[in-house]
Amino acid sequence: MRLLRVAMAVLTVAAVGLGCGSSPSDGGEGEGEGASSGGSVGSGSGEGGSLDIGGEIGPGSSGVGGASPTGGGGACATQTAAASLQPVYLAFAFDVSGSMGKGDKDWHDKSLKWDPVVAATKQFFSDPGSEGLTASLSFFPADDDKCSAEIYATPDVPLTPLPSGAFTEAIDAIEPASSDDWRGGTPTAWVMRGTSAFIGAQRQKNPGKYAIVLVTDGYPQGCDEASDTIDAVVADAQAALAEGIPTYVIGVENPRIEGAPDTLDDLHEIAAAGGTERAVLIDTGDPSQTTAAFKAAVDRIRGASVSCTMAIPLPPDGSTFDKEKVRVLYASGSSATTELVYDQSCSTEGAWRYDDPASPTQIVLCVDACTTVQADVVAKLSVDFTCESVIEVPL
Repeated sequence: MRLLRVAMAVLTVAAVGLGCGSSPSDGGEGEGEGASSGGSVGSGSGEGGSLDIGGEIGPGSSGVGGASPTGGGGACATQTAAASLQPVYLAFAFDVSGSMGKGDKDWHDKSLKWDPVVAATKQFFSDPGSEGLTASLSFFPADDDKCSAEIYATPDVPLTPLPSGAFTEAIDAIEPASSDDWRGGTPTAWVMRGTSAFIGAQRQKNPGKYAIVLVTDGYPQGCDEASDTIDAVVADAQAALAEGIPTYVIGVENPRIEGAPDTLDDLHEIAAAGGTERAVLIDTGDPSQTTAAFKAAVDRIRGASVSCTMAIPLPPDGSTFDKEKVRVLYASGSSATTELVYDQSCSTEGAWRYDDPASPTQIVLCVDACTTVQADVVAKLSVDFTCESVIEVPL
């Protein structure tokens, strides 16, 4: 899925302004109990995603000719204001320990683990479908002082807009030339702490939505046993989530070879603590399937980064915003536009709600509508400001 690139490119907010010659209250009554008329999208209920559309809508939009009459004899000028997604930054922490391909054990087979995973990783970072996304990359364990959070606070590849060849160059540069060149240990707790510190510093300069993407094939080990444990990493993921930073986990399984241990089950605890439910476990043994599975895992993360919350644009011409004179519209490419239903409880199919019905500042797609839009690579959303009340917002 090329969701983030598409959303960044096509998501605009079309505002049909209150440029009426008479009072904006001249319109008719609301058309329904807590819902606007029009088609629905998706099925189910619940609240929409938590990633926000950032950026403020400037007042500099201009009127566009013709309009429709209102009960007061005035006209509504159509105007368009652009809405932008809040930037999304993914901080990758990539396991380059010997178990990924040293060959000292049958299941540490480079051709079955390292090669296909690296191929998919390179593809993601260079894929034009990743346009609009910014990422960093840290390798662990580090060559020196591997059990120090500070060393991972400076990634091997700094935050870089995608697509970019810098990541392929960095991966090629650290790929071991022989079995003796593989790094030892899995200091997961330290890389989590260092990556969190890196994000904390970056957020001060580059506000946006950040997430950690942990790619590993085993349990923490090789440092202080009391500090580098699953429980410690779980606590680190919880602390990051408390700061609004989710943690995604991609686990690279050992090939299904006799004697190969299971080293990934506990990774689900890290993902759950990081707010992403479960780790994505990549089966190895067939390089082509491993590459496809890894790509699918990263695409899932990319799709989840698409926001289902948009800032309400400023009404045109200095008009006063009226929360009951709003329509939210969805179109897939050039297909007919569908009006999403307003339902503050999110119990209606294809619905949207306000973040705060008493004093709204954002429009939030409910879960089913959000899922539909995230899965649509040519999705377009728009918001109409009308001259008449079209929804009824509960007090």
